[in-house]
Amino acid sequence: MRRSRALIGSACLLAGLASCGAGGGSSSAPAAATPADPLAAIRPAIRQWRIPFPTYRKRQMAAYAYRHYGIRDWRLRHPQVIVIHYSDTSTASAVHNTFAPDVPDPELHELPGTCAHFVIDRSGTIYQLVDLGTMCRHAFGMNWIAFGIEHVGYSDNQVLSDGREFAASLRLTRWLRCRYGIQVRNVIGHAETPRSPFWRERTTRSRQTHGDFARPAMTVYRARLARLRCPT
Repeated sequence: MRRSRALIGSACLLAGLASCGAGGGSSSAPAAATPADPLAAIRPAIRQWRIPFPTYRKRQMAAYAYRHYGIRDWRLRHPQVIVIHYSDTSTASAVHNTFAPDVPDPELHELPGTCAHFVIDRSGTIYQLVDLGTMCRHAFGMNWIAFGIEHVGYSDNQVLSDGREFAASLRLTRWLRCRYGIQVRNVIGHAETPRSPFWRERTTRSRQTHGDFARPAMTVYRARLARLRCPT
């Protein structure tokens, strides 16, 4: 009897049937549950608001990456740093409108145009501007290895004192660093980039930077971020 049931069960499997009839004896085992993604629970709400990044802009980015970093690629393959900026504007639209045109930047006069991966509005809304697998020109010496996050505002203190914007920023950086294995110490302000061990530049020995998010502000930022552990 056991042998007959086994043969019937095998026949059902070979026939591709989900189950056998009442006389068949064997029923299908439930499918194994797919493991839940632990990062899904901490992923913030992100609105897509992409700037144009067509093929010619990617080629320009690859050429820039080769000139400055010796990398013949436009892709951001192994991000290890998150650079924090403020926009010096009053709206996210102004940031988007600055980054969307592919025009030479006012400092180095190079293409492609400048950009960042995200901008966070004063309301706490997070907008993604560029794909996470693409290099953006947001921090001299760091673009080859870093995500860039712009914050609407005119000073470090203005951003840090805005509860909704600061909270949204922490949610975003937590998710990014947990997803890519980025250390808290490598979440840095634009002003801190010259001291980063990941800083790289082939065209000059000078370590250009801007004044946004200097060390005192980032000490506060990293202390808050360190309390937000990555899920296991």
